[in-house]
Amino acid sequence: MKIIKFSTALLSIFFWGSTSLLSAQDKPNILIIMTDELSAESMSFNLGNRYINTPNLDQLAKTGVVFKNAYCANPLCVPSRSSIFTGRYPHEVGIQSNDEKKLDPATFPSLGSIFKNAGYETGYVGKWHLPYERKAQATHGFDYLPNKTGNGDDSTSPKLASDFLKTKRNNPFLLVVSFMNPHNICQWARGEKLPDGAIGNAPPADQCPPLRPNAKPSANETDIMKFVRASMQNSDAFPVGTFTEDKWRQYIWSYYRLIEKVDAEIGRVLQSLKESGKDKNTIIVFTSDHGDMQGAHLWNQKTVFYEEAAKVPFIINYQGVKPRQSTYLVQSGTDILPTLSDFAGIPVPARYPGNSLKQYLEKDIAPTNRDYVVVSDHIIQGVGADGKDLKPEGRMLRNGQFKYWIYNEGEEKETLYDLKNDPGEMVNLANNPKYKVALQTCRTQLMEWATENKDPYLKNLIK
Repeated sequence: MKIIKFSTALLSIFFWGSTSLLSAQDKPNILIIMTDELSAESMSFNLGNRYINTPNLDQLAKTGVVFKNAYCANPLCVPSRSSIFTGRYPHEVGIQSNDEKKLDPATFPSLGSIFKNAGYETGYVGKWHLPYERKAQATHGFDYLPNKTGNGDDSTSPKLASDFLKTKRNNPFLLVVSFMNPHNICQWARGEKLPDGAIGNAPPADQCPPLRPNAKPSANETDIMKFVRASMQNSDAFPVGTFTEDKWRQYIWSYYRLIEKVDAEIGRVLQSLKESGKDKNTIIVFTSDHGDMQGAHLWNQKTVFYEEAAKVPFIINYQGVKPRQSTYLVQSGTDILPTLSDFAGIPVPARYPGNSLKQYLEKDIAPTNRDYVVVSDHIIQGVGADGKDLKPEGRMLRNGQFKYWIYNEGEEKETLYDLKNDPGEMVNLANNPKYKVALQTCRTQLMEWATENKDPYLKNLIK
């Protein structure tokens, strides 16, 4: 068996991006729709439509498979997107923050290059934030790249996507449509002009959505989390330290309006796909690079391991799929590329860490090697507090019931939440003797993962 496995791995490496096991007629089209800063729950099919209405995403969810436990690789734009488009963890590509590092396409081929080399016609519309030079097509593989800037423009993206979708072609296509919103909530919090259009003034707080039930800091919170919150709230980028409860409610109202704006743009893309007549042979993947804290634990934006920031929407929809909601643990950063490659008949090298979800989608057979998922971060966006300027790096593990994380700075480095009984993450149980076994299990699992994936953060973990 070992010899067969080794040979298959060699075959996969040889064929990666150069051929496919399916003919052009048998390959599906692929449409990836991404938003920026959309939390997993923040759509009306989850929340009801009293405060938010997202009919287009609701329809995708109704007719597709919704993965309710999908986590990004890192709750920040560039590292999350770098992972999605390379299929590798942030520590593998060496990107844990929004820096300008560019990847070697020979070592880390892009999703675009992989599918282009397998006979796909490729396009990318909207926000970029990928670790490849946009103007150097050879580095990323996307032939159709009409946006003049890296941030795109949500109002123009559907038309650009429509032009691509309605083009007659003999080969299958891979199209990425990457929207900015609801990321504009960052500008809203700073009182700045919204880049993708105004949403009007928020009404009085009593007419806005309620505060999140986990709006207060959690009990037994570690010193590093307190420090980072204080550091961010003192910065110009995160000016929410003086927000009142009323202001937070207006923040959530505004966040929902931005989500509705992008839902409408997504609807235009889906309508163009239908009008093109290619919808019946197109796999649609919808996700976001990360979420937004929305005032949970007195935080806005992202970068942290709480559910609101690290858990992302993840829907796969295509004709014939059995609609359902799944609790299977997904790592969106590493699972998207092998899943789509599997559908396209493109062999995936054995060194890639993610799981293909194809069998699960088709036959409801889940991969058996997934007891947990891991997320990383490196919080460098603060400005310092109390005379300190810490830049903590951490790893988070989510298994069936518990979430555990550990940072490399601070006195108390560990956090443990029982998500089954405490979904709002309100009580850190790391020092509770009743949860000693659960804590040790999480430590062991994270150590196992770090060892298997050659993560240099291994030195910071507790055995």
